[in-house]
Amino acid sequence: MTPRLKAHIWVAAYIRRCNDAGVPAMLRHRGDAQAGSVLIKLNRLDGTACVLSPSFGMAGERLWLKATGAAPVPEANADAYIAKRRARDPDLWVVEVETREGNAMLDEPVV
Repeated sequence: MTPRLKAHIWVAAYIRRCNDAGVPAMLRHRGDAQAGSVLIKLNRLDGTACVLSPSFGMAGERLWLKATGAAPVPEANADAYIAKRRARDPDLWVVEVETREGNAMLDEPVV
C-alpha cells in the first residue's frame, strides 16, 4: 500500500502549485485535516465547471474522475453536486481552480 499525504498537506501543496503557475486556486471548504477526501472544481470562467473526484484505476494507480460528466456543466450544477457530496461527507475538502482551458494542474490522469 502506498503511503498517503494527510489531506491538509496535499491541499496546501496543490493550491500553491496552481498559484505558482499563475492559475488561481482557492480553498472553498475545509475538511478533516488528517483523512478528508478532496474534490476539485474546475471553474471555466464562462458559466461552466467540471468537478474532479479522486479514484483508483484497475492497477491501483491514483486517477481523477470527471464526476460531473465528460463535458463541462453549468456552474450551478457543479455547485449542487458539491453540496450533495458535502451533505454526505462533512470531512470533504473542496478546492476551486479558475482555468479557462480546464487544466487541473495534476500529475495523475483525469478520466
